[in-house]
This record gives sequence, structure tokens and C-alpha cells, in this order.
Amino acid sequence: MQQTASMTRRQWLGATGFGALGLNLGTLLHAQAAVEPRSHPPQRLRACILVYQYGGPSHLDTFDLKPNAPAEIRGEFRPIATTVPGLQVSEHLPRLAGLMHKAALIRSLHHANRLHDAAGIETLTGRPLAGGDRELFAPLPQFFPSYGSALAYLWRSRRLDVPCAALPFLFHNVVDVPCQGAGFLGAAYNPFWIEGDPANGAYRADMLTLPGELPPARLQQRRTLLEDLDRLQGTNHPAGRQLRRFADRAYQLLESEAIRRALDLSQESERTRERYGYYPTTRAYEGGGGGLGHGRQIRGQNLLLARRLVEAGVPFVTINDYKQQGQNWDAHGTGFLEHKHYLLPPFDQSMSALIEDLDARGLLDTTLVIAVGEFGRTPRINATAGRDHWPDCYSVFLAGGGVRGGYVHGASDRIGAYPALDPVTLADFAATIFWRFGIDPATEIHDLTGRPYRLTDGEPVERLFDR
Repeated sequence: MQQTASMTRRQWLGATGFGALGLNLGTLLHAQAAVEPRSHPPQRLRACILVYQYGGPSHLDTFDLKPNAPAEIRGEFRPIATTVPGLQVSEHLPRLAGLMHKAALIRSLHHANRLHDAAGIETLTGRPLAGGDRELFAPLPQFFPSYGSALAYLWRSRRLDVPCAALPFLFHNVVDVPCQGAGFLGAAYNPFWIEGDPANGAYRADMLTLPGELPPARLQQRRTLLEDLDRLQGTNHPAGRQLRRFADRAYQLLESEAIRRALDLSQESERTRERYGYYPTTRAYEGGGGGLGHGRQIRGQNLLLARRLVEAGVPFVTINDYKQQGQNWDAHGTGFLEHKHYLLPPFDQSMSALIEDLDARGLLDTTLVIAVGEFGRTPRINATAGRDHWPDCYSVFLAGGGVRGGYVHGASDRIGAYPALDPVTLADFAATIFWRFGIDPATEIHDLTGRPYRLTDGEPVERLFDR
């Protein structure tokens, strides 16, 4: 060993035969890096809550205002000061303005998809839709997994009751958007689907409901029988292992009292529910836009439920905000009216409540909260006082999870059209989430045939975090 250690680089290459093969130390290390995972930080997150603002909020009217631009660009809203000197946000986000010292922004996210479905797929999987930018008017099987499903696969040995959850189910036009499940990982890693009732703010999950004629004792008999059959027949075939994994997860869910309790928001005080945005039907919401109060209250309660799910041990929660057409962020017409009266007030109220609630419970440092749409909106206001789809540059809001409070990563140009500094791709966005969980973005995941795929081709935006 000492003799080898004292060899020159040239002698070592010759003695090992690498020199004859045309390999030097640089190419050797490069080849080694190609097969060995890179080092990654220790896990710093307990959980992530991703609020997917379906339809695409206007970055120019929320977190990247352009007050010095021409009127047809800057729009109607004024910027207001925040708790971070020099950082301004929309006047219709007063509560979040008071919390920006606990939050960070990306102002340079961009991609190439101008249509909802393709943009949504890339946003929630970190991978573009095969075949390019398009809407889906017929069912399409999901290929790449969502972030929560990938995490569930990587953490499968932890046997978590619910590794990922999603609410409510998202659709566009006539088909489900194929970015919400596990894709090639298989149904065993699909999120735990939760549906909410806008009329009363209650939630249900079909997987937690036993048929009336099937008592718990009988269910346990079925589980024991299935385990006995497995021992006799074995489960070496991939399809068999997948079925076994799926069945195990189903039984875990049926036995999970923690998740069942988390869905019961009646355990929260009326004061807490109202802080998130719950309004009894006898009270009007102070925002106008009549007839939409039920939709407003479920949006706030979704975030409260996310907090309860994190407390129950769920590492990844995706909130689809909001699934109904005509009640989402896709404000092509009367966009300022929609943002002022319907979109921004409940977002400001519920997101600020979530941040404060997590902080008070000692969970904010280990829970990353993200709000992002599938794109932003056009710099130029259209003829119907709205803005259209714009993926070329838009903003992401982040809080907790060790973010650098008050930090702004990247910048758009003078009219908010294109990145002017530090552009960020959706692959980078995906890599940032995995890296913050302590997972190397280059880690391989495998489909049911064993074929490997890299988690993401992006690089984490490490400057967003200070620890």
C-alpha cells in the first residue's frame, strides 16, 4: 500500500493498465462519476406543501410588478412595501407582504409550453410532455411520476401510511390531466386522493371507507389469507410484487387512524378555520363576486387540511387550486376584477395563515411551502382587460423549509417578459425539491420492467436556502 501511494501518477496508470487503454485520471474520474451518485446534503425537510395554482396567476400582478412600465403593461394594481426593504408585492397581498421575511421568490422560471395540459404536466413532474405543447382532449396515460409519487417510491422502505396526498382531483376540459399520479412507477405509488365538499368544507377519501357489509374482523381475515397465498406462491414476478405492494398500502390506509383524524376539520377551532378562510353560509365574504363563497372557503380549508396532513406524517401534499373552470387563475378576461375580488384575497389569507400556523407549531423550518402555476400571464394586457398564457418568464413563491427570508432569485426584464438574470427551468425546480429532501437529483428510479430513469436533469437552486 505504501509503495502504491508513493507511485507517480504516470507509474500508477501504467501499472494498472489504464494508460494502455487511453484512460487518464480525468477520464477515469468522469467515468466513475457517471455511475456513482453524487453526494447530497442530509435530509432537511420533513414535508413539502405544493399549492398548484391551476390556470396560471399573473406574475405582473402578484410578485413581480412593473410600476414604471407603460400602462398597458403595469396594469391596475399598485406595489406595496413588505417586511423586506426594497421588496414589493401587489397591494392585494397585504398579509403576505407582512411575512416576506420568511419567504423567498423565484422571478425567472420559464419553459416552452403555452397550453394548460402540457404546461401542467411539466410543472408537476419536471418533465415535458412527449409530443410537445398541446391540450388533451382524450385520455392519455401518465408516463413520468409526480413529485410526491417519486418520493413515495424512493422512501418505500419507510412504510409510511401516506407518503403523498393530493386534493382535489384536477381536470381540464373533459379529461384528467396526467401529471397527478405515479406514472411508470405503478399505481401503488399514486397519491392518496382526497375530495372536498365546497358546501360545508368537509373532506372524504374513498380508500378510508369500508363497505358496510365488511367489518374490520372480516377484512383482517382477507389480509391473512392473502399473505398465506403469497407465502405459498411467491411474488417474484414484477406484476405480483406491484399487486402485493398496492394491497399492503390499501390495508395500511384502512388502519390509519391518524389520517382519518386529519381529514376531520371539525376538530379545529372555529377561530382557526376562519383564519384560513372558512365562512359559514350565513356570513358574506368581504370580497364581492357573489355566488362563489363556497369555492372560497374550500380553498382556505385545503391549506388547513394540508397542515393537518403534515402533522399526521405525510411528507408531500399537493393542493390543486382550483379545479373548476371559471373559478381558477386562468383570467383571460376581466383579469384585474378576478384577481382583486376572487383570486388574491383567499390566497393571501390562506397562505399567510398556513405560514403563521406552521411557524407557531414549530414546523415551518422543516416544511417547504410552494405556490406555483403552470405559467404566468402576458406582459401586455389584452382587449378584455385580462392577460393570456405566458410561460417565458414567471414567479414562484416559497416559504419555510430553510429558505433565505426575503431572497429573490433571478429577475425578469423591464416588462416581465423574459428572464434577465439567473433563469430557472422546471427541471431545476424539480431538482430543488428533491435536493431539499436530501435526495440527489441524479438518483435513478425504475419502471415496472426495471428500466432506469433519472429523477430530473435539472440542478437545484441552492442559493434559495441559507441552511
